[in-house]
Amino acid sequence: MTDDRPRFGIMTAPMNVGYQDVLRVWREADAVPQIEHAWLFDHLMPIGGDPDGPAYEGWTLLSALAAQTERLRLGLLVTSNRFRPPAVLAKIAATVDVVAGGRLDFGIGVGSRPHPPAARREYAAHGIPFLETADAVAAFAEACVVIRRLWTETEPFDVDGAHVRLRGAFCNPRPVQRPHPPIVIGGRSAAVLRVVAEHADVWNIPGGDLEDVVSRSAVLDRYCDDIGRDPASVTRSIHLGVAYDRPSATRDAIAAAVDAGFRHVVLGLPAPYPPDVAHWVADELVTPSV
Repeated sequence: MTDDRPRFGIMTAPMNVGYQDVLRVWREADAVPQIEHAWLFDHLMPIGGDPDGPAYEGWTLLSALAAQTERLRLGLLVTSNRFRPPAVLAKIAATVDVVAGGRLDFGIGVGSRPHPPAARREYAAHGIPFLETADAVAAFAEACVVIRRLWTETEPFDVDGAHVRLRGAFCNPRPVQRPHPPIVIGGRSAAVLRVVAEHADVWNIPGGDLEDVVSRSAVLDRYCDDIGRDPASVTRSIHLGVAYDRPSATRDAIAAAVDAGFRHVVLGLPAPYPPDVAHWVADELVTPSV
């Protein structure tokens, strides 16, 4: 019998917050069984609040948190493919999966859209080129293929793609998980949903307009059908913001998303984090929703 219950996680955006605050929340969540996964985002500068405040590099912070937790599935929601060459990213992710003892969920996406505008400045600030959308999606699709090959092939190989060119590519150590960590792709455009159908184990989309979210899920169903893949094999994931002072609103959003078929729910926790926030999430949001 298939376990179709919703699985809940938290997201702590590592901007305008201290490392010790994030660590406290993740350690709390690691001891709360109702919370099964935890996430960071992948931005190099704040995209909200004080634009000149601290923002931690996602994979570095994720590795630190992986070393100090034991149970949580963990990942970035989602990695920007624009930030790192795919072979380097595959190496980073494999390292984190080793540190985590096989708990990585590999979140990846095309990268920042032009909105919010704050997300664009981090490219120029770090000397990273910002590919326009069509090229960025094509590069992302190539990256998904290359990263999977690096994690599963046992001999060096070459790649001569339009965007990825490698000689003697090889990843050692490989991830702990076999054949590879689950691939979580975030995005909502038709072009990205085609990549989701080809490569994702989990598809994530921000919540908000649930009618639009459901329509995007139906598009993904069609793309899966087009390539002969069972649409049910792609777990539907949604990110929902949490309002500490209005838990009933969050519970309503969770119920609507679960009814719409989203069984992987990521609850975004705004900073500052209240004391014992993980137990609050379990008691106020998760338990009433299952």
